[in-house]
Amino acid sequence: MKHLAKIALAAALAISAVPYEALAAKKPQHASENFKIGVADYTFRKFSIDETLQFLQDIDVKYMSVKDFHLPLTATESEMAEFKAKCAEHGVEPYILGPIYMRSVEDVDRAFAYAQRFGAKMFIGVPNYELLDYTIEKVKSTGIKVAIHTHGPDKAAFPDIRKIVEMVKDPTIGVGCCIDLGHSFRFGKNPAKDLVKYKDWIYDIHIKDETDASKAGKTWEMGRGKMDIPAIVKSIKKIGYTGVISLEFEKNATHPFNGVAESIGYLRGVLDSVK
Repeated sequence: MKHLAKIALAAALAISAVPYEALAAKKPQHASENFKIGVADYTFRKFSIDETLQFLQDIDVKYMSVKDFHLPLTATESEMAEFKAKCAEHGVEPYILGPIYMRSVEDVDRAFAYAQRFGAKMFIGVPNYELLDYTIEKVKSTGIKVAIHTHGPDKAAFPDIRKIVEMVKDPTIGVGCCIDLGHSFRFGKNPAKDLVKYKDWIYDIHIKDETDASKAGKTWEMGRGKMDIPAIVKSIKKIGYTGVISLEFEKNATHPFNGVAESIGYLRGVLDSVK
């Protein structure tokens, strides 16, 4: 017993001699920490940017896609700088703008000018079909990429990633997809398979869970709906996706906080557990 006590004492003394930084460095890391988890701020359409940022800080979400109700399309460079500073104070990166709907040539010009003032390399956009060629020209002239948001059965324009592939044809020209996996599911597609099949087209990901694989499906807390989130996460890992995975929680616009926290927690748990 005395021998064991001496060993225990020696081990304790050895540990105490190790700098705290070294111990912290050896702390097991969660797999989810290797992924960029964000929130699409459409989720907080009923709340101010200050309320939104404070909540994201509270749940340790560091990325946010920005809709124009929090940063108007008419915002000046000075106003954008103030917005970025406010985000930085809360440890949140406004990593992408949009979706921005483009229904005229003037809308396209305004969207690209907005992105340029912000210093964005890419934004989420939804051009009318007849404006796609003009949008591609703007991508080539500005160097700003466009991730076209899919809307499943809800809207005529670009319901599914297949329509983007059909019309754009080449994923290297700077027009790709912000794939909304919930809408893909509601459109009757398999999001996990689409992620792998169309991996070269995927510029951004919006994730959620849905109650049904039809137009009647509604956003629900992640893990409680019918989508196979573990299979989706497995596909995200398989394709080596390094962008942001943004939760878009459309349920309960007047009080989304509990649902968002639950969904983010579930997503982190699945990212940690799925190999």
